[in-house]
This record gives sequence, structure tokens and C-alpha cells, in this order.
Amino acid sequence: MIVRQFLQWMRTAPAAERGEATAALARAYLYSDLSSDDRAAAEGALIMLLDDPSPLVRADLARALAFSENSPPAVILGLAADQPEIASWVLEHSPLLLDADLVDAVATGETQTQTAIANRSALPCSVAAAIAEVGCAEACLVLVENPTAAIAAFSHDRIVARYGHLAAIREAMLQRDDVPAVTRHALVAKLSQTLAGFVAAREWLEEDRARRVAKEACEKATVTLAASSPECEIRPLIRHLRESGQLNAGLILRALLSGNVEMFVEALAELSDMPLARVSALVHDRGSFGLRAVFNAAGLPASTYPAFREAVEALREGGFDPGGATRLKRRMVERVLTRCADEPHIDTAPLLTLLRRFAAEAAREEARMFCDELVADDATDEAFERAAA
Repeated sequence: MIVRQFLQWMRTAPAAERGEATAALARAYLYSDLSSDDRAAAEGALIMLLDDPSPLVRADLARALAFSENSPPAVILGLAADQPEIASWVLEHSPLLLDADLVDAVATGETQTQTAIANRSALPCSVAAAIAEVGCAEACLVLVENPTAAIAAFSHDRIVARYGHLAAIREAMLQRDDVPAVTRHALVAKLSQTLAGFVAAREWLEEDRARRVAKEACEKATVTLAASSPECEIRPLIRHLRESGQLNAGLILRALLSGNVEMFVEALAELSDMPLARVSALVHDRGSFGLRAVFNAAGLPASTYPAFREAVEALREGGFDPGGATRLKRRMVERVLTRCADEPHIDTAPLLTLLRRFAAEAAREEARMFCDELVADDATDEAFERAAA
């Protein structure tokens, strides 16, 4: 009887009042102790409200039912297919929607629809994959910023491929703990390409020089990334570098001169197709024949061997200390540069040019760290003086 009177009143009531009454009916359906007949009648009325001409009424209905697992499934599905301002409530919050429902909504929905789904709590991999594949940039950003979303590695890669040129997405992805090293490197590569293009377009640097500077910055970041990544991610990173044509002698030498022996050994193992344990044993062996053999098997330029030989010898003398393996070690670089300059019978001009750039970079890094330490010491002394006064 009450539902019948409600339906008669709804025919003439203003939209705002109909919205309030709709929300009240929805709450009564969810939380009141209704008889089976009254519940059936209330459900029928809620279904009928899907056809209300006012979006205000349907929005109130969506807000009232979106969070409950006891809502009528037919009403939730109807609201999910409504206009984005209404559908977003149930798409983001309703526990009644299946993964297949959400994937279909991503494929057919607009920006607001996709972002609502991307913001769902505990979003599963399948839905995240759909957003990564066809979602707009805003939806992908919301997805990456959603800490409870389960995002597979291939979905991360797809987002990078589609929107890695956008700074907001790059920054958000780098904040996540589940982004693998390979994907992080792809983000770094995207950033270096973007910066090189920007600098060249502004004519701040010549295009060739801008690309060289960006390439060196990318290689520097790659060594840092390899040094800070879990051991299990080093081999996939090395394989990615090889497949993308970035695993060259310059990058491997930079890693070695930074003290990153693990990356050096992994690179040799990848290029030579030899077991990692075997390559590691040859590198750590005191003799030079083993290193020369694996170096040749890796197919690296013969003119660069003296630099690798001297760097490995320096690391052997230092006990292969892995500490600080993210930047070039100045003394090691200068030692290798001096020895290679005296190397006979080999055209070392390109190698010496590379080593000189490494030496300049290492000197600047060392000077920067020295100045930072001086400033920090001065600040500490001033603090003690003020405390003593």
C-alpha cells in the first residue's frame, strides 16, 4: 500500500523532492525490516525509477545503492549503463559488478566512466589491463595512482607505450613499488627522448648534441637503476637493453667503472650466451685469459678490451666492493684512462674520448659531493654554536 502511494505521488512531485524520496525508499529497502511483499514491491519501484526522466532522481538512487551488496542487481546494472555522472557511482563502488561488467564498461565508456572504474578499491588485474589497453590518459593516471589496484607487468608496459611521454604518468608510475626495472628503464628512455626533442626544438642545443647528452643521461640512470633493483630483475633488464639495442660497450664500461660488477657480469653472460656462474668465475679469476675469452665471446669491440681489463684489475685490487655502484669512480676512471693512453697497436681514439667524458663527469660528481659535505658541516657547526650560546 505504501509503495503504491509512493508511485502515485512520484508522478506529480518536483524532481528535487522525488530524489529525496527515492533515496529514502532505497535506504528502507536496504536497512528496514520489510515483509517479503513490501520488499518485492519496493524492488519493483526501484527498478521503475531507472526510467525517471530526471537525472537528479537517478543520481540519488545511485548514491543510495552503490555501496551495498544487498542492492537489487537489476537496478545496479541499469545504473551502470546510465549517463556517466550517474553510472560512475556504481562503477566505482558497487560490489555487485563482475569483472566482465567492468571490462565492458571500460571498452564502451567515456572518460568519467573509465576513471571511476580505475579508482575502484582492490581493482583486479583483468580490469586494470583493459584500462591500460584502451583507457584514456586520465583513466590510466588514476589507475597508476590507485594503491590498491593490481597491475600486471605487461599492463605497466602498455601504459608506458601509450602515455609514457606524459610527465604526470611517469611520475606516478615511478612512485609505485610494483613497477619492474624494465618498465622503469622504459620510462627513463621516454623522458630522455622527450627532453632531447624539447631542447632541440627550442634550439638550446644542436640536435645531435642534445641527443648525445640525453643518451648519456639515460645510460647513467640505467646504471643507477640496475644498482638499486632487486637481483631477480637484473637479468630481465639486461635482456631488455639487448633487445632494444642499448646494451653497448659504452654502457657496460660505465657500469664497470661505477663498480657495478653484477651488471657487468650479467651483460657478459647475456651477450656471450654463457652461464652466469661461469662468467662470474672468469671475471673474478686472477688470470687475464678467462676475461679475454668471455670478452671475445660477448662480441664487444676489441679496441675497448684494455679499458675493461684495467677496470677489472682495479676492482680486484679493491676486493670488488659493491658500495656506491651508482656513479663513476674517479680514481678508477683516471687509472683506466692513463693505461689506455699508453696502449700500443690499437686505435684507442674513440675509447679515450669516451673515457675523458667519464673522467670529467666523475670529477664533477666528486666536486658536487664535496661541496655538499662542506655545506652540511657548516650547518652542523652553526647549530652547535647556537646551542652552546
